Amino acid sequence: MKAIALAFALLLGALPVASAFAHGGGLDRNGCHTERRNGTYHCHR
Repeated sequence: MKAIALAFALLLGALPVASAFAHGGGLDRNGCHTERRNGTYHCHR
């Protein structure tokens, strides 16, 4: 039971980190791109 609880806690703890780095790509040479949803330009690096 402790192993299941630990695995669940690790999974929940990793989700925000994974979503912070998730990106569809399409970055220019500066690591930036235009967000299609709202037309803003932002950088990831």
